[in-house]
Amino acid sequence: MTRTALITGANRGIGLEIASQLARRGFHVVIAARDEASSGQAVTQIRASGGRATFLSLDVSDSHSIREAASEFGSISDRLDVLINNAGIYTDKEVTIATVPRELLVRTFQTNSFGPLEVTQAFLPYLRRAGTSRIINVSSGYGQLDRMSSDAPSYSLSKLTLNGVTIMLADALRADGIAVNSMCPGWVRTDMGGPGATRSVEEGADTAVWLADEAPHDMTGTMYRDRLEIPW
Repeated sequence: MTRTALITGANRGIGLEIASQLARRGFHVVIAARDEASSGQAVTQIRASGGRATFLSLDVSDSHSIREAASEFGSISDRLDVLINNAGIYTDKEVTIATVPRELLVRTFQTNSFGPLEVTQAFLPYLRRAGTSRIINVSSGYGQLDRMSSDAPSYSLSKLTLNGVTIMLADALRADGIAVNSMCPGWVRTDMGGPGATRSVEEGADTAVWLADEAPHDMTGTMYRDRLEIPW
């Protein structure tokens, strides 16, 4: 049976690379994103390489969109083997923890923290139906307690919260046979990371793909970088 993986924010950057690599491994990848035009291009690119891909309209910052996407997913598959919460934003230009406004924190948390949790909740019936399924939250070193940056306040705090979501979901879903982990892609050359970043998208996607397809299923409730466990 073909395994299905849903990747949020998979229309570009790390998300698209994760989807492309998983498609090459035989997954049916669901490109879940807001932008239908760029998502269509991503689907076409994957299909042209012989992979199987489908677009699903999803805005992780909007509860109605999440509910609609979960309902629509039922016409794509009756089960979900892998959910990768990749969609995220970085909004901390020219602010620090001493100056960041509340509205910026709210906007960042809606996408980076609350979105992944609500998406997971909405797709749980499909994940449970798959049996030994996996959830991977794309986090950041900025979300580690000893690496948080006062110059990236909303991003760091939102990823710290996402890591907390990972820990709690891993505990709550252990009995369902669902593995839940966070991963840090490192500083990657994407629109968010910029051209001066030290890692390629292939390197940034590697650990997420490994967690989705190769890592022992009993590894849950932990965080990884370069396929190695790292501290919270």
